[in-house]
Parts: sequence; C-alpha cells; structure tokens
Amino acid sequence: MDGDHTIERHLEVTEMILKSVFVKLFEHRVRLDTMLLKPNMVLAGEECPQQAGVAQVAESTSRCLLGAAPAAVPGIVFLSGGQSDMLATEHLNALNRLGKAPWELSFSFGRALQAPSLKTWKGAPSNVSAAQKALLHRARCNSAARFGKYSQDMERLTP
Repeated sequence: MDGDHTIERHLEVTEMILKSVFVKLFEHRVRLDTMLLKPNMVLAGEECPQQAGVAQVAESTSRCLLGAAPAAVPGIVFLSGGQSDMLATEHLNALNRLGKAPWELSFSFGRALQAPSLKTWKGAPSNVSAAQKALLHRARCNSAARFGKYSQDMERLTP
C-alpha cells in the first residue's frame, strides 16, 4: 500500500512474486490442493496520483492470480492490506462478480473486519454490545461479498 507505484507496477511485482512462491512450493512438493493462499489485492500505492477504481482493482487482481496461482489451490483469502473496511469489501465483491476464478475467493481481513468494532468498543465494558453488533455487521457484509452479493445499501442497515 505504501508508495507511489501504479496499479500496473503492483500487478507486475505481485505476479512475479507469486510465480516464484509457487515454483518453490512445487520444488518442496507442497500439495497445492491442501493450502489456502493469502495474498494482497492489486492496488495502486497510497501516494499514487492515479488511484484505481473498484472494477480495475478486481480486474487487475484477477489477471494477476490467473497468471500466477494454479487452479489446484482451492481457496484464496485476501488480506485487506490497509484498505478501509468498506473498500476491501467492495473489492472482494467485485472479484467474485467477475466469475472467472477457478478458486474460492474469500477474505482474511483483520483490520478491515475488526476496526469498526474496536473503534466502537474503546475498551469500555458498556460498549461491548454495540461493538459486537459492529463486528457482526462487517462479517455479514463480507459474507455477502464472498458470494458477489454485497451492495452499499447494506451499509445503511442498522448493524
């Protein structure tokens, strides 16, 4: 996420790294059908003046994975990589709507899943219930995105 690199450069570097990872996994006889890949999405750097839209991120990430990740891998679970909770969800949703993936595409969002609930909780016992509702709301949004069924209207619903 750091830097001023373009989405095209991120695509190039991520694909090169993933190909290298899979070469090493093959050399070490790792069974690809028993693993999950936990990569970043392909994005422009935060300081890049030309930020990619949701559709371009989905297309670039899909292109990268189709060029580097064997179909034998059963699932790819994305890191949120410093994206906002809503943007990470939108990107995952767009990826699943493409329908091109030979793998299951899901999320392994830490910050993007937990940040709203931690912000609500603030360590106060009186905020636990509201924080749990915030976590459940993000989990539901990401679950919908997992199946390409997320919409921003879901954000307006009371968690």
